[in-house]
Amino acid sequence: MGRFESAELLSRSLDLPTTLAVGEPWPVLTAATDTVGLGEELTDLHPALGEAQRLLEAWDGLLDAGDYAALKERWLAVRQDLWQNFPTQRPFAQAEIRAVWLDRGTIVEAGSPQGLSQVFDRLAAAGINTVFFETVNAGYPIYPSRIAPQQNPLTRRWDPLAAAVDLAHARGMTLHAWVWVFAAGNQRHNRLLNLPNDYPGPILAQHPDWAGYDSLGNMIPPGQDKPFLDPANPEVRSYLTRLMAEIVTDYAVDGLHLDYIRYPFQDPAAHRTYGYGEVARWQFSNITGIDPLDLTQRPEGNGPRNQQIQQQVLWNRWTEFRVQQVTSFVATLSSTLRRQRPDLILSAAVFASPEPERLQSIQQDWGTWARASYLDWIVLMSYAQDTSRFEQLIQPWLGKESFGSTLVIPGIRLLNLSGEASFDQLQATRDLPTPGYALFAAADLTPAFNAVLGRTQGATRPVPLTPGQIALNRYQALQREWYWLLSQQKLWMDRDTLTQWVEAANQLEADLQALVENPSRRHLAAARASLALVQAPLTTNISIGVANRNYRLQSWQHRLATIRQLLGYSERRAQLP
Repeated sequence: MGRFESAELLSRSLDLPTTLAVGEPWPVLTAATDTVGLGEELTDLHPALGEAQRLLEAWDGLLDAGDYAALKERWLAVRQDLWQNFPTQRPFAQAEIRAVWLDRGTIVEAGSPQGLSQVFDRLAAAGINTVFFETVNAGYPIYPSRIAPQQNPLTRRWDPLAAAVDLAHARGMTLHAWVWVFAAGNQRHNRLLNLPNDYPGPILAQHPDWAGYDSLGNMIPPGQDKPFLDPANPEVRSYLTRLMAEIVTDYAVDGLHLDYIRYPFQDPAAHRTYGYGEVARWQFSNITGIDPLDLTQRPEGNGPRNQQIQQQVLWNRWTEFRVQQVTSFVATLSSTLRRQRPDLILSAAVFASPEPERLQSIQQDWGTWARASYLDWIVLMSYAQDTSRFEQLIQPWLGKESFGSTLVIPGIRLLNLSGEASFDQLQATRDLPTPGYALFAAADLTPAFNAVLGRTQGATRPVPLTPGQIALNRYQALQREWYWLLSQQKLWMDRDTLTQWVEAANQLEADLQALVENPSRRHLAAARASLALVQAPLTTNISIGVANRNYRLQSWQHRLATIRQLLGYSERRAQLP
């Protein structure tokens, strides 16, 4: 309901002024003000919103009555009504990062620069402004490489990466080379090339000593389909660094996007673990005197207690050893590539699972990468079948001060999602403290959903926005929403607070505009100070004539928090004087 209301407010306020004039007859909250019914007034935005509000008010009573089947049926009907009546016929989206993973299959199917041009035309029409272009997949680069053993046989007749860079930039998009890092092959890809199922990929076929293994000696863990490189092997690290340096220096890509920057999936409790490459075993044994193959996460309970404790300590060291192999590679790669391309945007596709689980199962400590600013963007693979689960996955990671200026971008998996469910998850990102979203993948972007995106987002701008411009545009969308609510007598504050807040709101726009036109630390400091003044009153001392006041206040705070994040990101990227 809150997301529907957000879309309606943005849509209705699209063409309104941004400046809130102090002299306007805005509503003033006094002791005599009758605010009864304020929560019902905005349901006239759309009948579907009114029906949702009535169900919400009747919810507890219906639960007490115990007719759960009827309650579920009514809830599903209300949800479907909201989905079907989203204002998807007109633009209302704010400025944001709108990314898509452009997969190898779609690239191969395009077959030529002309075919790929049609793909980029569709993405531009949908308002997509950021493309993660699958550049290294299953050990094969999609372009003719001097470093890799061979180009993907499915693209040997042309250079898709060169074409993609030109096509993206001609349409105002940024192009990020999406690379598989430690995953070195793919059995499904073998079938496309008529290769044996056990073919490990071109890298490991040439360098079998670079492979990682599970505790039983399998290069590919049971139930999985990809062999992995050993992150502890210096030759592996050198090869990957040289390959990625080739990409970012030979091609005018805007960013490098890391995928499979981890170990394969494991379940230590079931003794299914990975990382036992020759070099990793030697290094760990050299540090501890123990071969990691002799360790288990859960020692047998019939041994002496001190031996069990020692075994657990050593197991934890083995886990930390593998975590550090991945993290140190990210750190070194970041330092190396930023020296070569200071303008490069570094990002990674990561799992949104809780940290303890993630460290044990795939050794992916992306929280450290964010805190240390090794990366510019963290892109969450927060794939879910419904919006509730989607929000559960992403909310623990959004707005974290410890991540500093690293942006966290939720990912939405389109496969097997209806257009309504996909759009609902996308809309959820707009009310949360995040600068945008990423869609997986282009292959699953249906014509119908592409059209919805185009109508609600508008076509891609001819020139990409800077982080400062995104912050300004997002804030102006908030101003228009406030203008509409004030003009409709649906936003109430006491007189002194209202006067001061309106002045601060207008000043923040001026400060953001000055920062865009003349980036400097002085203008950045002024914008941050004004932002704090705008945020402060948006708490309990305010009444709003909306269906859910708390949701509206929270969404405003989230959107202002995103502006604060964008200011920090802009400061780091622009190296302000």
